[in-house]
Amino acid sequence: MGTITKALNLLNHFSASRPEIGLTEFRKLSGQDKATVHRHLVELTANGFLEQNPGTKGYRLGPAILRLAAVRERLFPARTLVAPLVEQLAAELGELVHVSLREGNHLSPLYHHDALIHGTRVYFDEAELLPLHATASGLAMLAFGPDQLLADLLKKPLRAWTSHSITDPQVLKDAVEKVREDGIAFVDQGFETHVSSFAAPVFGDRLEAIGTIAVAAPTVRMTEDLKSKIRRDLISTAAEVTDKLGGLVPTDLKRIWHHAA
Repeated sequence: MGTITKALNLLNHFSASRPEIGLTEFRKLSGQDKATVHRHLVELTANGFLEQNPGTKGYRLGPAILRLAAVRERLFPARTLVAPLVEQLAAELGELVHVSLREGNHLSPLYHHDALIHGTRVYFDEAELLPLHATASGLAMLAFGPDQLLADLLKKPLRAWTSHSITDPQVLKDAVEKVREDGIAFVDQGFETHVSSFAAPVFGDRLEAIGTIAVAAPTVRMTEDLKSKIRRDLISTAAEVTDKLGGLVPTDLKRIWHHAA
C-alpha cells in the first residue's frame, strides 16, 4: 500500500465500540511501526480527519469527516433517499435491512434499520466493511458489479470468517454465477455464525451495481415462508432503491426479477 492509503486505512479502525484509539493500539491494529503510525496520525490530525483528546491523548474522528460527509449527502443524498425504503422493508419483514455501497473490494454500510420486534436480533456494525466473498451483499455485488471485481478479489487468498465462508476460488465463481441466474443472493452463516442473509443489487446511472440492499436474520428464523417473503419484497425494494438513486435495472435482470416475484 502507498503512504496515503496506509494513513487513511487508520480511519477504518474506528467503530461504535471503538470511538477513540491511542497510538499504541493503532500500532497493534495496523501492524506498522510506531514512528510511521505517529507520523500518519499527526498528518491526519493537522488536516482535520482526526482530533486528539487532550485528556486521554487518544484519537477520535475529526471535523473534516463531518464536513465531507455533509457535502457528500447534500450532493448525493443517498442516505436520505434510501432511509424510508429501508425502514418500510424492515417493518414489513420484522428483520434487519441494510444498504451498502461498494468501496473498492468491500462494501461500506450506508444505512440500516431493524424493526426491533424480536428478542433475538442481528447485530450490525455500521463502521464495519463487508467482505465480498462471505456475505450475500458481496455476492450480489460480484455478480452485478464491475466485470473485473471478481478477478481482482481472487488475487489474494479468501479469508474464512466462519466455517461456512467460501474460501475456494472455484466455489466462489460458481456461487457468483448462481446469483446472476437467480437475480438475488443468499448466504447462510458465511460472515457471522447463526446469521443468514439475502441481498439484491442496486444500480446507479450505469448498468453495473453500485451497491446492495440486504435482509439479515438469525438462521433459526429463516423458515421457507420467511425466505419466500424476503425474496419477493427484497426484489421490489431493490428496484425502488435503484430508482431513487437515479439508476436503471438492466433489462436481463428485470426479466429475472419479474419471473421470481
